[in-house]
Amino acid sequence: MYFQGEKVVSYIGLGSNLGNRKDNICKALKNIENIKHTKISKTSSFYENEPVGYTRQGKFVNCVAEVLTLFSPQKLLEELQKIENLLKRKRVFRWGPRTIDLDILFYGDSIIKEEKLVIPHERLTERAFVLVPLAEIAPDFINPETGKKISQHLIELGEIRGMNKF
Repeated sequence: MYFQGEKVVSYIGLGSNLGNRKDNICKALKNIENIKHTKISKTSSFYENEPVGYTRQGKFVNCVAEVLTLFSPQKLLEELQKIENLLKRKRVFRWGPRTIDLDILFYGDSIIKEEKLVIPHERLTERAFVLVPLAEIAPDFINPETGKKISQHLIELGEIRGMNKF
């Protein structure tokens, strides 16, 4: 199924640590805005932060976009992967460097556990680079998996180091 009955609020995490990171994210946002049946309603500030997982790489720039879409989550993922490919994303190894990374963080209040799609995005409650920009644009959004507001997850994360507005 490609379409939902009405527009769904979805949150997309964007990140880049190769090339002109800010430009890569701006290009991705422009391409998201050009997806049919999809509209960006809010975008957070950009944040620079240390890499997580594989740390022997350059710093990332991250942001979060609130998107209204008629697409199913699977179709939205497909469209986001097309944008990653367009912007020369290479999947060499997990948590490796990338020109662009586009992740569906939330899709309305859906909880999805599929081989290629997990929503809410795994480990987002442990990641300052997700929670800080997400709390900027949607502090009262309730995580359907935990029942907690994003602002509460951010408080529970504790002290945030190595992350600055870009």
